[in-house]
Amino acid sequence: MDEQDKEVKTPETESGEPAERQEDQLEKLKGTTEKLWGSTRQAFNNATFKANQYKKLVQKKIDLSAVHKKIGSTHAELGKLIDDLREAGKKSIMSQEAVKAILNRLDELKAEAAALEEEIEQIRTEESSQEVAQPEEKTE
Repeated sequence: MDEQDKEVKTPETESGEPAERQEDQLEKLKGTTEKLWGSTRQAFNNATFKANQYKKLVQKKIDLSAVHKKIGSTHAELGKLIDDLREAGKKSIMSQEAVKAILNRLDELKAEAAALEEEIEQIRTEESSQEVAQPEEKTE
C-alpha cells in the first residue's frame, strides 16, 4: 500500500466541500436561526406587553378625566345650591341635608380619582420594572 491509499478520505458533497464542514455550517445556521427566533419572540412579547400597558394606562386616564368632570359639575351643583339657600335666607347652610349629600358625593368622587391616580402610577411602575427585568439581548 502506498501513502495515498492510507490517507483517510472524507466524503465530499456535491459542492466539493467535506461533509463535516457542511454539518458545522448547518449547526451554526441552526444556532443563528434559534437566536433570531428567540429575539423575535422576545420583541413580540415586549411589544405585546407594552401595548397592553398603554391600553390600560389610556383607559385609566379616560376614567380619571370622567371623574374630574363629575367633580367639576358637582362643585357647580354645590355652589348653586349654597347660593340658592343663602338667597332664601336659610341659616346654617352647611347643616342642610342636600348640602351634606353633595359633599359626601364629592368625597366619594375625590377618593375614586385618587384611586385611579394610584392605579395609573402602578401601571407606570410596572412598565418600568418590566423594562429593567427584561433587558434587550445584545447581538454579537
